[in-house]
Amino acid sequence: MVCAEELKFDENGLIPAIVRDAETGKVLTLAYMNRESLNTSMEKELTCFWSRSRKELWLKGKTSGNYQHIVSITADCDRDALLVDVLPEGPACHLGNESCFAFPVFESEENGAFSYEGLYRLIQGRKTEKKEGSYTTYLFEKGLDKILKKVGEESTEVIIAAKSESKAETVYEIADLAYHVMVLMVEAGISLEDIRRELASRHVVDKKVKQEKTAARLKS
Repeated sequence: MVCAEELKFDENGLIPAIVRDAETGKVLTLAYMNRESLNTSMEKELTCFWSRSRKELWLKGKTSGNYQHIVSITADCDRDALLVDVLPEGPACHLGNESCFAFPVFESEENGAFSYEGLYRLIQGRKTEKKEGSYTTYLFEKGLDKILKKVGEESTEVIIAAKSESKAETVYEIADLAYHVMVLMVEAGISLEDIRRELASRHVVDKKVKQEKTAARLKS
C-alpha cells in the first residue's frame, strides 16, 4: 500500500486524478487534487478535488447531486498521478454527459477495438446522418413498427437456434438480436447507461433478497 506521503505533488501542490467508472472501466474525467482534497476524498469516500479556476475545494456532487463513491485510489509508478475508481451516481461532466471524454478527435477504423459504445454511436450516426445503402438507415426511415417487427423476428430466431442446441448459431442470432435492440434503443432515446443503471439496480435488489434469505435461514 502506497503511503500518501510518498505521492509527488507538482509545484502548485497538485496531483492529476483520472476518475474511472469501477464497473465499466470508462474514464469519466480528469481533475486535480491537493493534499487536503485527497484526505477529504479518503475520509468521505467521495471524490473531492481542487478547483484551479475557483481556487477552492470542490466536493463532486455537492451541488449537482452527482456524487462519485470511491472504490479505490491507485498511484502510478512515478507516484505523480492517481487513478480513482468510483461508483458514480450521475453524469461526470457538467454538460450532462456520462463522461467528460465525449468528443472524438480521431478514431482508426482499422485498429479500433469493438465496443458497445462504439456500435451505439455508429447506429446513432446512421439516424442523424443518413447514409445511402445503409441497412441501419433503412430501418430508421421505415420507422418504429419496422424496427419492432425485426426485434420480434430476431427473438424468434434466437429461440429456434437455442432449441437446436447449436452454440455457434445461437451466438449468431443473439448478435443479430442485440444489434436490432440497439437500433430500437436509439429510436426510443434509450442509452446504454440507462440499461446499465437498470441492471445495476436489479443486482442490488437481488443481493438484498439473498441477504434476507440468508438471515432467515440463520434464524430458523
